[in-house]
Amino acid sequence: MAILGTVGGLGSRTNHWQSSPIHPSRGLLCLVMAIALQATIVSSAGAQDAVEVVIPPTVLAQFTTAVENREPIDQITFVQNKVEKVFFFSDLRGLAGQTVQHRWIYDGKTVAEVSFKVRGPRWRVWSSKDLMPDWIGDWTVEIVVADGSVIAAETFTYSAPDA
Repeated sequence: MAILGTVGGLGSRTNHWQSSPIHPSRGLLCLVMAIALQATIVSSAGAQDAVEVVIPPTVLAQFTTAVENREPIDQITFVQNKVEKVFFFSDLRGLAGQTVQHRWIYDGKTVAEVSFKVRGPRWRVWSSKDLMPDWIGDWTVEIVVADGSVIAAETFTYSAPDA
């Protein structure tokens, strides 16, 4: 008997880390929870069935002003137009073997698409965009998988200093 489900709501929201920085122990916590959930079920007839817990893919995503040692140095949702470059960082889990794309959108139009091959159970990737001072407004990056599904999206606002 296989039971499919989520652990602690993982995968149920795409922006659940939006208001807090990425913490390295979250991955370990998820692993411990998955191991703890593995069990043996004894049916009323006395037969034992192994229970398989399948953890859906999870994505941590955020805008940052730089990436150091494969980690974002900060999280931004608003930045003034004196900043010339912005990075979009993604920590992808459970997507090994798939191709994932960062789709940069400004003023309702796709302005860049960057594809990545996910080569492991946890894969950290980032893309960046050089910004011109007059590109004021909201910028969104969608994380898109091979079938075209958007599995996460984040937005930041680029504004003039007097705004």
